[in-house]
Amino acid sequence: MHNALMDTYKRLPITFVRGEGAWLWDTNNNRYLDALSGIAVCGLGHAHPDITQALCQQASTLIHTSNLYGIPLQEELAALLTKISGMDKVFFANSGAEANEAALKLARLYGRKRGYKIPTVVVMEGSFHGRTLATLTATGNRKVQAGFEPLVQGFIRVPYGDITSLNNLATGNNEIVAVMVEPIQGEGGINIPNNDYLPQIRDLCNRQDWLLITDEIQTGLGRTGRMFAYQHHGIIPDIVTIAKSLGNGVPIGACLATGQAATLFEPGSHGSTFGGNLLACRAALTVLTVLERDNLVERSANSGSSILTELQQRLANQPGVVTIRGRGLMIGIELVKPCAELVTTALDSKLLINVTAERVIRLLPPLIMDATQIQFLVATLSGLIERFLSSN
Repeated sequence: MHNALMDTYKRLPITFVRGEGAWLWDTNNNRYLDALSGIAVCGLGHAHPDITQALCQQASTLIHTSNLYGIPLQEELAALLTKISGMDKVFFANSGAEANEAALKLARLYGRKRGYKIPTVVVMEGSFHGRTLATLTATGNRKVQAGFEPLVQGFIRVPYGDITSLNNLATGNNEIVAVMVEPIQGEGGINIPNNDYLPQIRDLCNRQDWLLITDEIQTGLGRTGRMFAYQHHGIIPDIVTIAKSLGNGVPIGACLATGQAATLFEPGSHGSTFGGNLLACRAALTVLTVLERDNLVERSANSGSSILTELQQRLANQPGVVTIRGRGLMIGIELVKPCAELVTTALDSKLLINVTAERVIRLLPPLIMDATQIQFLVATLSGLIERFLSSN
């Protein structure tokens, strides 16, 4: 059959047709353990009964009216998100990139109100914020940017985890308006900074009157063992972006803000046709309800600790393993050499994983994963890593 799709993805030779919890079945009815969750999207697993019921009920009532009219479900979701995040206001979009675009536009408005000609956002090496023109410029990966020049002006890049480089900027560029940072870099290789890094950035932003933007698109909603990763550090950002697991597969993103940042948008300054429609908001409300009802945030912390400990024990004598790091169910295993081929060998063993930053095996299991599935994941992956390291 002729493939009319643009060639934007390097797809694996497999197609899934059914899912249940942490399991997926392919076209040949083979079962796979999903330790990637659609890249941190399906935190509640696949075909969750509460999500299924909510979507069917909403689809049979009303899916979309546009933001020309009141949307009570949107107001309910915004109220719940502000309550659990410590934010004041929410703008709803359809993706993480769009949520980050909204955050960057807020930063620009913040700078324009100060009279800055080029309001500038500090971003990090190794970061990933999306593939729109502004967010790929913010992203610290040259491969993502290649071919799309001219890039958007108004960004300065510094090393991730290096507070000294950030402090040095405070004495220079006087048009800096914000610092944009992932609490843990996901695409960059599960990079976890020192525990004092985010608090130090918060202090710096307070002193300089900069906005602190935390990109929680991959880390948010229970993934790291707290509802939001910044909550590990006892701080409140000015702007928080979320998406991925918010709809458990239904596209929805959100830009949350507090303080001055929450009042910058006004009618006409930003918008989205689909953003926060009834179906997406119903899905997100159900996700948040299930997360709280089933204690999945705490379960994420406990499951992640168990996986991390068992992997460290099983691979302790492997010199080819550089480090095993993680927080909650966001885990990276860094090897001494590129290991992309492990994705295929894991697939052969009926396990879905990912390799990012060339040498880091990335695990993003669903928050509902049980003890038996954790044992399968650890045993299977440990064996694959041992064989890979011994055969090369």
